[in-house]
Amino acid sequence: MIFTETKLKGAYLIHPEKIGDERGFFARVFCSDEFDAHHLNPSFVQCNISFNALKGTIRGMHFQRPPHAEAKLVRCVKGEIFDVIIDIRPQSVSYGQWISARLSESNYRMLYVPEGCAHGFQTLTDNTEIFYQMSESHHPESEGGIRPDDPDVGIPWPIQNPSVSPRDLSYPDYFSDRKGHPSVGSLRGRNP
Repeated sequence: MIFTETKLKGAYLIHPEKIGDERGFFARVFCSDEFDAHHLNPSFVQCNISFNALKGTIRGMHFQRPPHAEAKLVRCVKGEIFDVIIDIRPQSVSYGQWISARLSESNYRMLYVPEGCAHGFQTLTDNTEIFYQMSESHHPESEGGIRPDDPDVGIPWPIQNPSVSPRDLSYPDYFSDRKGHPSVGSLRGRNP
């Protein structure tokens, strides 16, 4: 596997190394030794699937608060998504910054989301399926979120007029209520 650290400390874009021949290819998509070597949490206790029927659907931006903060390994196994991470760790050098990456069934890329970051995505095709590996079980009392259209974050979602759940739209402006929050300029993201 090829691990490429993004501008968010501890967030990685992971490419499988394919070994192929006329039959197809073989590739590892997880190895606890390699995760350990990159100081990533290799302990996954829960796996989830998100199926989305319609192109343009946004899910996020979600996180779990300590003591149940979770790392995620995200892969799109059908279709394509615009995947986003926001660093909400106040002590982090990349606090308040965000990145995006396109994950698809054809590029096989994965995104490692470290504990203390919010995660979400927009589907770029109909009938999209995402597979998550989680380092922590779901704890409803620890759930939190950032509105996908939070003006302080300013994510330029690729598809206009998205389908977003009422719950995801109900989250407050995340950084506006915090002392010492980053300026809007520092919240602008880039592809890794």
